[in-house]
Amino acid sequence: MYKILVADDEPIERMVVIKKIRKYFEGQLEVVSAVNGREAIEKFNSEGCQIALLDINMPGINGLEAAKCIRKDHKDSVIIFLTAYDDFNYARTAITVKALDYLLKPADDKDLNGCIYEAIHQIDTYLSRQGESSLEEPFEEESKLLVEEENTNTFCAIVTEYIQNHYAQELSLQDVAGILGYSEAYFSRVFKQHFQQTFIVYLQEYRVEKAKELLLDVSVNIKDVSNSVGYPDSNYFAKIFKKSVGMTPKEYRQKTLHTMLQS
Repeated sequence: MYKILVADDEPIERMVVIKKIRKYFEGQLEVVSAVNGREAIEKFNSEGCQIALLDINMPGINGLEAAKCIRKDHKDSVIIFLTAYDDFNYARTAITVKALDYLLKPADDKDLNGCIYEAIHQIDTYLSRQGESSLEEPFEEESKLLVEEENTNTFCAIVTEYIQNHYAQELSLQDVAGILGYSEAYFSRVFKQHFQQTFIVYLQEYRVEKAKELLLDVSVNIKDVSNSVGYPDSNYFAKIFKKSVGMTPKEYRQKTLHTMLQS
């Protein structure tokens, strides 16, 4: 079982997030809480956490500073920001700590859960690659492009086309952000603004829809379906699929084919 640190100086908001994590990730994650940045650093180290979910605007050491300290000592940790501040400067700074995502409060369950699922998967991947360099050097903080109002349609079209052409490959937010010349944190924020959901959730849902189509062909085994939609790990694919559809890929195939035969 992995450990996730939740740091927020607002007790009600902190407890709401903790309750959600315990509800959806029982048996997968143990939650450690902190009320400020200093305590977040101390507990992340002392409790052996792998994932940090940090508010940014906390007294004393803020979430960005705490994240830098955590990243310095734990290069393979996963950092997620959950903040009420939709501030470009915050997003620019978040890139230096390789944040997985930059969620704005109040984050809905789908966005938060999708992000945490991906965080767990990344930790699994890091552990399987021990001895290798699993994180790149931080990108520069400066974004090369800004999305202006008149460029919204172009932004959406380019991102959508890229995902459609590359969803079957190992694809990350960093990949698409790099193609457009954005910092990861800023791209994450702009993507949510235009698509009304996070990049991680969008990609997961797109892959699941493609998997549904492939599952109708009984000559294709489920492991091949998993690989074909960008999930080399079929167990992880099954978890994502069940979370989205409410049943396993095998159950979906059986139910759908049975329904088709009855109609």
